[in-house]
Amino acid sequence: MLTTIHTSAVNGMAAMPVFLEVNANEIHSQEDRTIFFMVGLPDNAVRESKLRVESALQNSGFQLPLREKYTINFAPADVRKEGSGYDLPLAIGMLASLGRLPSDKLGRYVFVGELGLDGSVRPVKGALSIAIKAREQGFEALFVPKENEREAAVVNKLKVYGVESLLQVVAFLQGKLSLQPTIVNTREEFYAAQAMGDDFADVKGQDAVKRAFEVAAAGGHNIILIGAPGCGKSMMAKRVPSILPQLTLSESLETTQIHSIAGKLGVTTSLIARRPFRAPHHTISDVALIGGGATYKPGEISLAHNGVLFLDELPEFSRTALETLRQPLEDRQITISRAKYTSTLPCSFMLVASMNPCPCGYYNDPHHACTCSPAQVQRYMSKISGPLLDRIDIQIEVAPVSVSELAHAPKGESSADIRQRVVAARAIQTERYKDEPGVHCNAQMSRSMLERHARLDDEASATLSRAMKRLDLSARAYDRILKVARTIADLAASPDIRSEHIKEAIGYRNLDRAGWGE
Repeated sequence: MLTTIHTSAVNGMAAMPVFLEVNANEIHSQEDRTIFFMVGLPDNAVRESKLRVESALQNSGFQLPLREKYTINFAPADVRKEGSGYDLPLAIGMLASLGRLPSDKLGRYVFVGELGLDGSVRPVKGALSIAIKAREQGFEALFVPKENEREAAVVNKLKVYGVESLLQVVAFLQGKLSLQPTIVNTREEFYAAQAMGDDFADVKGQDAVKRAFEVAAAGGHNIILIGAPGCGKSMMAKRVPSILPQLTLSESLETTQIHSIAGKLGVTTSLIARRPFRAPHHTISDVALIGGGATYKPGEISLAHNGVLFLDELPEFSRTALETLRQPLEDRQITISRAKYTSTLPCSFMLVASMNPCPCGYYNDPHHACTCSPAQVQRYMSKISGPLLDRIDIQIEVAPVSVSELAHAPKGESSADIRQRVVAARAIQTERYKDEPGVHCNAQMSRSMLERHARLDDEASATLSRAMKRLDLSARAYDRILKVARTIADLAASPDIRSEHIKEAIGYRNLDRAGWGE
């Protein structure tokens, strides 16, 4: 008997429908054995599923007839099937092909889940993407593991049943058990989970650096901090999400999808409501940073999508890993092409980096003597390529705060106050770019858009020209200065970019200056 079960496979951000066709035929043989034939490009994890499924069925009380041949086709046959999420649909298909389940109901449902040998249903990756695809195709309900039910239930107009065992699914299909679909109040949970996190009020002093962070957050600009150990670089970087605008519901759904594909969502998580903050260690590999691998996994740059990627001790990262960031920083998406797959994921993140000014860390520190030679300092700085630095809009030196200043300095301005100004500047940018598809902030402007939205008067143009010649800046640095100046003008609610805005933007190009640390 031939039975078709609906399931799904995840490819990049999207899921694609998979039809699992199971045909059971009695064989005439002297041996009491069951034969499985799997076709449709299944990988090793899928091929091994026959052993898991057979044991799960037996331990759930379903005895398979001996001398039976199962031909299992995963369609479409030209797409490779990976992972263990096909266990549950395969078990349902085998039971239906033997006439133990009513086949007329199966076409209304999508099944996904891994099976334990005892028949328990275990979590899978990408349940949210699968739920979105199931709704698009008009299915009535989706059966997912209990651990995945909340992320899948975010999708409206689709019943989502979280199940713990194969027996539950079979009893429901046989009409012996009533299951209640999981209900998630998406908006209520989304807004309830929007906590502020670490606050800039805890940072004493460093007013110039906090201003640079405000400008960076207002325009979505990348920023690098250069300073001695212990001057507060990491402390301030961790507080950047608290001054960024709150995630919108659509941004939250997109971010949650990526984390779902990577298997990073908790059991109680339905939506990610706070902007991601990813801080990988400097020993990270190229693949872990940008994504890929033998079986595709999102990298740190995609996990930081709509949030912050913090690279502490930037020169300690491998040169090849840093150079892989150049294209994603420009295009805000990453396409990974391998022999077995090609996948594209978004990676629109704000890069926050920090570094010491030299190997010992105390070059130009007023309280410690530097032990590095000029050649050592130069070699250390050259670990970061010029093209990568050009893609970092704001480069600022962080001076250490003395103990007496820390003791007597008043409490800093709160993140909530800074965020108000950032949100106001972003609102100006939203209105400005309403007719520009895919552009939401100044950092995303193209060269042609700069000509329309960042025009300079004669005084501002002369100021910038003099700085370009004196500092010998590149054409890309010229564009970055214009973008930052546009953001500074937006924070001041100024429709025009004035000379003082250009001067402040130039002041954020510290690494472009000859002898900046002297």
